[in-house]
Amino acid sequence: MSELELLLGTHGVWLLALVVAVDQLGIPIPAPPALVVAGGLVGTGDLPGMGVVLAGTAAALLGSLVWFMLGRRLGAGILGLLCRISLEPDSCVRSTRARFERRGPKTLLFARFVPGMQTVAPPLSGMSGMTMARFLAWDGPGALLWVVGYVVLGALLHEQVDLFLELLASFGAWLGVVLVGGLGLWILGKVVQRQRFLRSLRMARISPEQLREQIEQGEAPAIFDLRLPAEVEREGLTIPGAHWIGLDQLDVRHPEIPRDREIVLFCSCPNEASAAQVAFQLKRRGVERVRPLAGGLTAWREAGHPVETLARESIASAAADASATRGT
Repeated sequence: MSELELLLGTHGVWLLALVVAVDQLGIPIPAPPALVVAGGLVGTGDLPGMGVVLAGTAAALLGSLVWFMLGRRLGAGILGLLCRISLEPDSCVRSTRARFERRGPKTLLFARFVPGMQTVAPPLSGMSGMTMARFLAWDGPGALLWVVGYVVLGALLHEQVDLFLELLASFGAWLGVVLVGGLGLWILGKVVQRQRFLRSLRMARISPEQLREQIEQGEAPAIFDLRLPAEVEREGLTIPGAHWIGLDQLDVRHPEIPRDREIVLFCSCPNEASAAQVAFQLKRRGVERVRPLAGGLTAWREAGHPVETLARESIASAAADASATRGT
């Protein structure tokens, strides 16, 4: 047995727990490869299977509990933090929130298998008013399923995992440098991608003050509300003159968006990421003059600008249309 395998056999359970906990806190150190390697060592008898599963599950629960409590205490502010630190601006908060609105706590069963969702689902659970007992009742089995899935995969591939560890031990520090360097380049690429996204967003968006000035001068653009149906129903407010259109309906209803005037889009996603993405999609469909509203409806209201109440009948009809669109 090499020194590396001896190290993993002696301290592998604790190292695995550390990697999983760090991964669940949102730091880009991927846990699945570590779980697969641990599963391989379980397959060769170098690590106890029960110990690996318990340590991995406990660490996963610990990380998600931190985000759950932050979501309960800080509310929507924690989503803004997640969007600011996310390396995946195209899969940040909005998609996870949409799934959570549709499936509720069941989302926690598979959240860890979907990139970008494992960190967002727990704070959304805390924001929703879910009790800790109910959160653990759903997130616990989800964590167990996630850990067992990768550990079983590693156990089935234990010969390949053992070969990889031998290769790692043979090359020693050099292979470690290559792996760490590769991870560093991947993170750097994601950071550059995010900065390009944010730079294009800053160049394109319109401020609440600019929009209010245009409205007062009689030059109001066509304003579209992109929030989720549940958000619209819950708040019941929007910018005067805005038209609600769900993102799920965009492919069907985009011809309703005029091509001969300026378009302003807003949502509730921190950093207005969803509105920016829709703006880019509409430009590809021939809508040239389209801009996201900086800060969305939240910034509009915080600036003291007027809002109007949506009729309950209109909200119910729009929500039904969105549901019908998802079903087709």
